[in-house]
Amino acid sequence: MSADKLTVADYPLAEKRPDLVRGKRGKSVDELTLDAVLDGTVTMEDLRITGLALAQQAEIARAVGRPTLAENFERAAELVEVPGETIMEIYELLRPGRAQTKDQLVAAARDLRDKHGAQRMAAFVEEAAEVYERRGLFRKRF
Repeated sequence: MSADKLTVADYPLAEKRPDLVRGKRGKSVDELTLDAVLDGTVTMEDLRITGLALAQQAEIARAVGRPTLAENFERAAELVEVPGETIMEIYELLRPGRAQTKDQLVAAARDLRDKHGAQRMAAFVEEAAEVYERRGLFRKRF
């Protein structure tokens, strides 16, 4: 995170604190120009949000009294490096009636934790597994 605590005065970061905003390959906001895209020095990797940017957004959300939003940003920060295919598989399992057993969700949580270091997301999926079991959402609903 930044040395100073981020506050609502820093939002939006790209406008108020562009010194803190960097793409995955380290490019600054000032380097993200149409000319740079056209000459190939800026790629999609430079335009994707980073875990740090999401963590900074979480810090601002927490500073303005929005802890739930902050937690969502923190979980999202963990997912930045998780392959899209993995995210979509877990998303599909989280839809009611898609996972047939609690074990499927627990295995997905273990994968998030062990392979991707996504502790918060793993806990979220484990919590969903408990709730789905309690509410009977593992049975086929369609």
